[in-house]
Amino acid sequence: MTVLTLGLNHHTAAVDLRGRFAFAVDQLAPALRQLHERLAAPHHHAGAQAQAQPEVALLSTCNRTELYCAPGAWGTSAVASAGALRHAAIEWLAQIGQVGSEELLRHTYLLEDGQAARHAFRVASGLDSMVLGEPQILGQMKQAVREADTAGTLGTTLHQLFQRGFAVAKEVRTSTEIGAHSISMAAAAVRLASELFEDLGRTRVLFVGAGEMIELTATHFAARNPRAMAVANRTLERGEKLATHLGAQAIRLADLPQRLHEFDIVVSCTASTLPIIGLGAVERALKARKRRPMFMVDLAVPRDIEPEVGRLGDIYLYTVDDLSALVQTAGEKRQAAVAQAEAIIETGVQGFVSWLDQRTTVPLIQALHTQADAWRSAEIARARKLLAKGEDVEAVLEALSRGLTQKMLHGALAELHSADSRHRPQVAASLSRLFLRGDLAATPQPRPPRHDSEDPA
Repeated sequence: MTVLTLGLNHHTAAVDLRGRFAFAVDQLAPALRQLHERLAAPHHHAGAQAQAQPEVALLSTCNRTELYCAPGAWGTSAVASAGALRHAAIEWLAQIGQVGSEELLRHTYLLEDGQAARHAFRVASGLDSMVLGEPQILGQMKQAVREADTAGTLGTTLHQLFQRGFAVAKEVRTSTEIGAHSISMAAAAVRLASELFEDLGRTRVLFVGAGEMIELTATHFAARNPRAMAVANRTLERGEKLATHLGAQAIRLADLPQRLHEFDIVVSCTASTLPIIGLGAVERALKARKRRPMFMVDLAVPRDIEPEVGRLGDIYLYTVDDLSALVQTAGEKRQAAVAQAEAIIETGVQGFVSWLDQRTTVPLIQALHTQADAWRSAEIARARKLLAKGEDVEAVLEALSRGLTQKMLHGALAELHSADSRHRPQVAASLSRLFLRGDLAATPQPRPPRHDSEDPA
């Protein structure tokens, strides 16, 4: 195993469980460093070859939390450390979510090498999203890579994985109609609100948060010209910026409980680790509204709105999982686009796997260079001593070249001489390819061993 993906998403875990493993952007770097330290520990005991540090990246969105890891060492040491890496990653993620390892594995997927690459490429291309072909995930993956790079946990293998994934995603988006057949989460929220309120132009809409998802959703609602809009955000300055862009009012998050009753529609998506709209606040808002219905959308993971709110009469509460049915599209054109995308992804996967296979020879190449440098240094040192004694320059150069060639050929000739009659033809053919290259055709090949039953003539 040279690449590992451990994750959970909207296919394997409900929103409340996913919330236990969610990371805000400012939590990624500290988490990566902590995880890197945990994963690096087994490498200290993996032998002299395992000097390279493990690689780690962490992707966390509303729909998924995924760890991407690589042992960072190649050859037999990488194989030895793969099991320790896998175990440490599982234990760390289980600890983050405060669940047992066995419970975690019931809701996660553990993928390696080609399967890990295929998954990453499908995620980047929007094929694994709740909204087929949605573009936000690509930006989120690029953010995850930047955070890993800043934290110092992104190495050669994961860099290759993600850069190839981004290239695949770009080709999918430019060569297929995946994006054209998706309904965004924001559009789905507007559609649901339209079913509850006959005329959205008569509604008052509150957006809690000021991030990318809220901005996207607010843009969709603004297109329906609601009577009033407001933005509540922890940082007033950022909230005011979005409010100005929308032509909306900015309010303080602390004032939300007293203002909640004014709004017919509430859409929330913040990075808070705890609910910011509680049951009591909504009950008071309903009383002030004289039981007029409220439409609420909680796009945050973990939740911004307490789950119990959904049990109240006259409250229509939807989470990201509830919206999943509305963002699925069907039809022949969609299936054709998916098939095209999968073919592009498969080509990318094969290219990455081929690159991984070539990387396994890195320790051998390094060892060959080290050995060759040692031979060269020894012969140069001997030549300098001879020159210092006044030996003839031509004779010294002759000795130097002869010493180098003898050292280079010694192991190969020893293998040829020690091979038994059964394997000697294969050894001879290999040596011819390695040392004679273009002269191979002119090289006399050793006769295969003659069996007693053969005709001596």
